[in-house]
Amino acid sequence: MVVSCTAEGIERTGYLVGGRGQEGKFALPERLKVVALMACAMCLCNADRVVMSVAIVPLAAKYGWSSSFLGIVQSSFLWGYIFSSIIGGALVDKYGGKRVIAWGVALWSLATLLTPWAANHSTTSLLAVRAFFGLAEGVAMPSMNTLLSRWFPNHERATAVGMSMAGFHLGNVVGLVLTPLAMSSTGIAGPFIFFASLGLLWLTTWAYGVTNDPQDCRFISESELRLIQAGKSNAPVNHSKLPSLRLLLSKLPTWAIILANITNNWVFNVNLKQAAWFSAVPWGTMAISGYIAGAMSDFLIKAGYSVTSVRKIMQTPVVASIFITVALSLSSFSQAGFLLNMQDIAPQSAGFLHGISNSAGTFAAIVSTIGTGYFVQWLGSFQAFLTVTAGLYFVTTIFWNLYATGERVF
Repeated sequence: MVVSCTAEGIERTGYLVGGRGQEGKFALPERLKVVALMACAMCLCNADRVVMSVAIVPLAAKYGWSSSFLGIVQSSFLWGYIFSSIIGGALVDKYGGKRVIAWGVALWSLATLLTPWAANHSTTSLLAVRAFFGLAEGVAMPSMNTLLSRWFPNHERATAVGMSMAGFHLGNVVGLVLTPLAMSSTGIAGPFIFFASLGLLWLTTWAYGVTNDPQDCRFISESELRLIQAGKSNAPVNHSKLPSLRLLLSKLPTWAIILANITNNWVFNVNLKQAAWFSAVPWGTMAISGYIAGAMSDFLIKAGYSVTSVRKIMQTPVVASIFITVALSLSSFSQAGFLLNMQDIAPQSAGFLHGISNSAGTFAAIVSTIGTGYFVQWLGSFQAFLTVTAGLYFVTTIFWNLYATGERVF
C-alpha cells in the first residue's frame, strides 16, 4: 500500500506524522487494505500454477514431449510444494507472515519468469525450476493464515480468510482466461512474463504497506487498533521457540485438522481441459461461497455460538461428491472450518501445524490423482472410486465432529 507522505496527502487521508494514524472521513480501515493485498497475492499464487497447465500443450508440441513426460512436468510442482509447507510454516511462526510471503512471491515469480527459458534449455532445467516454483509457493497458505490472525479480531477472521481464499480461487479463472489471450498475442513466453511482472509489482506495494502486527503500523487509527486487540482471546505469540512436532501430533484435534486437509485435497483425475467453462465455473463458485462461508461463520460467533460449534458446522458441509461443481463450492466452507481451526488450537505454532496438514493434503492429492486410473482399472468402474471418496468424506466428517475443538489446546 503506497501512502502519500505530503502535507496535502496527510490532510486528505486523515493521518498524522509522528504518531498513530487518525481516522479520516473516508479512510478505509487498515485491516481491509491488508486483506485486499493478501487476496491479490493468493490470486497470483494460483494463477501462476494455471499458466503452466495451459501452456504445457503448446510447449509439448514445440519440444516433442511425450504424454508420460507431461505428467512428470505437471507433478514436479508438488515435489517442492509438499516439503516447503512445513518449512514455511515454521518460518512464519518465527518471523511472521509478512516477510515469509514476500520472499515466497519474489521467488515463485522468478521461477515463473524462468520457466520458458528452462524449457528451451533442457528437461532437467525445467523440472528443477518447476520444483523450485512449488517450493516457493508452499509458504503462501501458512503466511496468509498467520498474518490475518494478527490483523483481525476473532469474530472477523473467517470473513478475512474467505476474502483471501476468494482471491486464491479466482486465480484459476484469471489464469484460464488470460493465459490463452497472452499466448495468442505475445507467444508462449508471454503469460509467464506477464504474471511474473504482476508478482514483482505486488511485492513493491506489499513491502511498504503492511506490517506483521497492527501495533507496528503507523497509519492505523487508535479505534481500529482497539477493535482488533479487544477481539483477541489468544495469548501473545512467542516467536523465539519453534514448536514441538511430537506435541502437535499427540492430540486428536490435530489429527482432525490433518484428516480434514487430506479430504479437502482428495481429487478426481478428471480432464478439465475438455471444456474451458467446466474448468473455470467451479473455481468461480468457490470464490463466492468461500466469502459467504466466512461471513456466516463470523455471524454465528457474534450471535453467541461457541467457536468449537461453528468450526464443526463449517466443516461438515464437505460431504458432496456427486456433482463436482457443487462439491467444490461446498468445500469452501472448510475454509471457515479446519483452515481457521489451526489458529484456534495452536496460536503459537499455527504456521507449523498448517504446514504439516498441508503436506498431508498434498500427498493425498498426488495419491488420488495417480490412483484413480489404477483403482478404476482394478474394479472396472469409476463409480467405485466415487464410493470410496464419499466414504472418506463421511469418515472424516464423523472424526471432525467428535474430536475438533475451537478451544486452545497448545
